[in-house]
Amino acid sequence: MEGTLFPNRPAFPGPTTKPATPSQPNPPLKFNATTLPLPSPSPPPPSLPLDSLLQHLLRLSPPKTKTSTTKQYPSLSISSSSSSSSQKQNTHLTKPSSTLPVLHKFKNRVDEADEDSSLEFLSSKGKYLLNSILNQPILNLNTFFNSIHSELIEYDHVSLLKGLDLSGNWEKALILFQWFLSNSNDSQKPKLDHQAIEVMVRILGRESQHSIASKLFDEIPIEDYSLDIRAYTTVLHSYSQTAKYERAISLFELIKKKGLNPTLVTYNVMLDVYGKMGRSWNKVLELLNEMRSKGLELDEFTCSTVISACGREGLLEEASKFFAGLKSQGYVPGTVTYNALLHVYGKAGVYSEALSILNEMEENNCPPDSVTYNELVAAYVRAGFYDEGAGVIETMTSRGIMPNAVTYTTVINAYGKAGKEDKALSLFDQMKQSGCVPNACTYNAILGMLGKKSRSEDMVKILCEMKSNGCIPNRVTWNTMLALCGNKGMQKYVNRVFSEMKNCGFEPDRDTFNTLISAYGRCGSGIDAAKMYEEMIRAGFSPCVTTYNALLNALARRGDWKAAESVILDMKNKGFKPSETSYSLMLQCYAKAGYVEGIREIEEEIYSGQIFPSWMLLRTLVLANAKCRVLAGMERAFEELRKHGYKHDLVLFNSMLSIYAKNRMYDRAHDLMHLIRENGLQPDLVTYNSLMDMYARGGECWRAEEILNGLQKSGGKPDLVSYNTVIKGFCRQGLMQEALRTMSVMTTMGIRPCIVTYNTFVAGYAGKGMFEEVTDVISYMIQHDCRPNELTYKIVIDGYCKTNKYKEAMDFISKIREMDPSFDDLSVQRLAVRVRENVEL
Repeated sequence: MEGTLFPNRPAFPGPTTKPATPSQPNPPLKFNATTLPLPSPSPPPPSLPLDSLLQHLLRLSPPKTKTSTTKQYPSLSISSSSSSSSQKQNTHLTKPSSTLPVLHKFKNRVDEADEDSSLEFLSSKGKYLLNSILNQPILNLNTFFNSIHSELIEYDHVSLLKGLDLSGNWEKALILFQWFLSNSNDSQKPKLDHQAIEVMVRILGRESQHSIASKLFDEIPIEDYSLDIRAYTTVLHSYSQTAKYERAISLFELIKKKGLNPTLVTYNVMLDVYGKMGRSWNKVLELLNEMRSKGLELDEFTCSTVISACGREGLLEEASKFFAGLKSQGYVPGTVTYNALLHVYGKAGVYSEALSILNEMEENNCPPDSVTYNELVAAYVRAGFYDEGAGVIETMTSRGIMPNAVTYTTVINAYGKAGKEDKALSLFDQMKQSGCVPNACTYNAILGMLGKKSRSEDMVKILCEMKSNGCIPNRVTWNTMLALCGNKGMQKYVNRVFSEMKNCGFEPDRDTFNTLISAYGRCGSGIDAAKMYEEMIRAGFSPCVTTYNALLNALARRGDWKAAESVILDMKNKGFKPSETSYSLMLQCYAKAGYVEGIREIEEEIYSGQIFPSWMLLRTLVLANAKCRVLAGMERAFEELRKHGYKHDLVLFNSMLSIYAKNRMYDRAHDLMHLIRENGLQPDLVTYNSLMDMYARGGECWRAEEILNGLQKSGGKPDLVSYNTVIKGFCRQGLMQEALRTMSVMTTMGIRPCIVTYNTFVAGYAGKGMFEEVTDVISYMIQHDCRPNELTYKIVIDGYCKTNKYKEAMDFISKIREMDPSFDDLSVQRLAVRVRENVEL
């Protein structure tokens, strides 16, 4: 196994012992405040000042939009993405005079080719009404409409809506439409006809106001109207964009029952609906057959939409077959279709296939664009090749294709997740220097990365930079802030941020609910996560794979693998295909619980080809096996990673090294150190701590100290684990003065001992029968506010029992409450039972 795992490994010297008699301080060190003073308590680690950050975010977010919608439709609001052409004026509201103002605004109006280029279709009264509406502030419109109720009822409302649209005042057209709608039950009934609805559909579709459209047409019994197929298609698109997939499917069936013939665009929208909804591959195939039976030729959008649907569900094989089938029928893929296929492989981290697709594009003279390279970047970073992904930026520039915000953000996000904040921030600066303007996604990635490191001052700077660049915090920014609250005991912050988010006018979408479920899970509040899932369903959002993964994440943190298996079963029963993230979370859940059998089941599915062996899954297999100390499983997964050409990272190497250290496998550990450097990585503190642990366990305490000293000389900063490991090595060999000397150095460096440090000394002294010194350690602990735990006293009485000093053990137990009044009676009784059990043996 060694030969295949670490080929061509160099020879390393074996562990050595230090033969010399160690120089001991004079006088000998003892556990008392005179010879062994402790430094002041260390300040607590930096935490994220969420109160301050939340206030900054509230100041930077726009105030909640208050549109003059009617009481019947308070939820409708104008999207901030569209610029309003209406100016708010502080004019006194009066009824318009009889003199018709001149309509100067429309002299140079250029409109769409299929619309009138003037307002001649309006009568004099229509122009009078239109101009009166235009002269009103938007917030006063409903009051104004009520004041001219009879005039509006009598006039052709379709012409007025068209006139407002032609004048560039679609917001006022929306408010007028809503006013007509809210007054439809009036006795005089200004009844809306299908033409008015079609006009409004066209307006909202053109302005990309999908949220408003979907809410508005949920309120209108649209099935009672006979709209044209173009209008219905626009409504379907709005439902697709707002994740109202079931509503879209119902409307599509109604369209066909009405005898209307869906166009190619209509079918493309419905393919997008099924693709986004998930668990619908069979439905996608049915739609494709239906399109072919009607003689509709698939276009670039059709093909890319179908392939993208495969990407969302990880259907690599289906995507490949569909693409091959297209080409066999003579279809010549364009850039958009190739980009969709690149996305499928990029999402799975299969960079080798992504490169093959890029080569095929070049061979077929299909020019790659920025999206092509963005997908290639995504493929690299998903396979762990972060620097290679960053290198694509230079390739793009050399080929005359400028990297955009998506390109930079993909790599920045990857660096952040890999803990390489400096590289991420450096690339962020490079992005701005190149003239590429960061977008909200870029800023959100930076904020999330900085938040994980509690760099609050830098986060405030980023928020201010967003504001100065006109990039207003959006729903994703708030979702990012929610995600940062996902730590133990921070449920109240999750609730508060969610409340403030809604106060700023950001209604939760499915991503928000998924974020909330994940945040509550990380807070350790599985009950709140489950409640949020139920609330999501009540809000009308269908769960997706991401939702289930959020639930799995919550369960994985506590190792509840039985509940996690139920989630996976529910996914499959509802037609969802678990993603690589789903299986990765299951492996983590099994590892947390130490359930090796569960790991083996997924392992076999991966190796047999039932589950694609992605970088994420093979890497998780290495870590899960390492956590459960399954050496063979760990090494097999590592070998599979190498076989597929995936990148290794330091976290993976450190996990493997820890296992080798615990098993005192010196050769493997040294080989792995060589491989770390061979992969261009630098060992970190965790790496060196594992090496020290290996030598300490093997009795090579001097070698462990040698590594510790080498770490200090090279500018590294040993931590408490480093010193505890060396102390453990000396105590196990009975070299108590050397252990005390190491602790003295540790405290000189400003690191205070912890309960592990003291228990190690207690074990060392008890093992040598030095029970007076044991008492000194315990007194020293209490004096310095580190209360002994039950394990401390167990170590002591076990030391007595091993030398058959049972009476002394009982005497020691009787004095515990005198030394440590905080130690409870029940624990004292358990210790006494432990001694009696040893006597009986």
